[in-house]
Amino acid sequence: MIAMTLAEIAGVVGGTVDGDPDLVVDGPAYVDSRTQVPGGLFVAVVGERVDGHDYVDGAHAVLGSRPTGVPSVLVDDPVVALGRLARHVVDRLDATVLAMTGSQGKTGTKDYLAQVLATAGPTIATAGNNNNEIGVPLTVLRADETTRFLVVEMGARGIGHIAYLCEIAPPRVAAVLNVGTAHVGEFGSREAIAVAKGEIVEALPADGTAVLNASDELVIAMAARTAANVLTFGGADAAVRVSEVDTDDLGRPSFDLAVDGHRTRVRLPHSGVHQVMNAAAAAAMALAAEVPFSTIGPALEAATTASPMRMELHERADGLLVINDAYNANPASMTAALETLWQIGRARGRRTVAVLGEMRELGDDAGRGHREVGLAAARLGVDVVVVVGEEAAGIADGYGRESILTAGRDEARAWVRENVRSGDVVLVKASNGVALWTIADELLADVEGDGTAP
Repeated sequence: MIAMTLAEIAGVVGGTVDGDPDLVVDGPAYVDSRTQVPGGLFVAVVGERVDGHDYVDGAHAVLGSRPTGVPSVLVDDPVVALGRLARHVVDRLDATVLAMTGSQGKTGTKDYLAQVLATAGPTIATAGNNNNEIGVPLTVLRADETTRFLVVEMGARGIGHIAYLCEIAPPRVAAVLNVGTAHVGEFGSREAIAVAKGEIVEALPADGTAVLNASDELVIAMAARTAANVLTFGGADAAVRVSEVDTDDLGRPSFDLAVDGHRTRVRLPHSGVHQVMNAAAAAAMALAAEVPFSTIGPALEAATTASPMRMELHERADGLLVINDAYNANPASMTAALETLWQIGRARGRRTVAVLGEMRELGDDAGRGHREVGLAAARLGVDVVVVVGEEAAGIADGYGRESILTAGRDEARAWVRENVRSGDVVLVKASNGVALWTIADELLADVEGDGTAP
């Protein structure tokens, strides 16, 4: 963070100082008291069950709404003040802000993009999926005078949310990856989701660049909602094109990446054909930020896994392959993960086992969405489907064949422990709140010497 005194922070956010006004904050802002930052600013958020003001012990400084005995800037709403502080810092930075949104693929694209941009200059990017009114300013406040690129993932729970996030971190390059059914329960329809997602391109200046998915009709229509330049990716007629996609025996895709007569072959280090579109979006955004095409392919190939529990592929010492994709789930990402499971099983001649739990936030589409996943598993010929919890029972209905319907995570864990074999490929996926990653962790701990697949 750019170093500021408490008096300067109070002036920016319209607060008052309780304590030493000359105390300097030169570390990032944070909201988790368990991860205190030297010289940082602890933001005391008042939630439904936890009040951050009760956890200020050891903090260097606090942004809060009441005195705590720790040097503080006091405001009516610490979250709103956090956003104001972040916008002040953005305005002082000489950095290109690149923002992205989409129903799926945000984190994968963000991770690829950050590693491509890092080859051209110091880069700060969203950690995990901190993409809301707290996470976006926390990302911004990790930047300092040396930052050249600021990569911000933006999510939305309703109309106006992304517009607000763009006020905090105004983008010069903004991408809409897709409009799917994730969070349709909150919005009501894909069209409403498109209205919200499109706010990101409306925030662009006329000399900025909107990066749009040419293969999504609701996304490409957003070109009419911006005065910025438009750069498309993905489809055969897109400016940034992908073609000749194939996969190895671990489902890792290779593809041709082409733009303006330039072409290169890219071999991604992560499993899943869906990663190709993530990489294409990252490439388009990097090009919009004037990163040379010649550096993009090698940077994508060298990318490491930056976010956990997203298509993490591990091989146990006895040969069992585990795909841990348990961080989040919606019908599109579930289907993509099942396709990867099928590809690996086919290439290696192994039995495929899908351990699948509830996809949350689908609203009235929950039944249909879960059935679609089951239908996809049947169409692909997944050998065994283990359904975790009654909320996900629609997966079993769609699968149509005999499946294992368990009452919850503990029963599913017991079935997996007793029935999975060393020659299997196992996918574990559900919404994060279902915590199926615990099953993946237990599978890998069952035999000593597990490691990341080569």
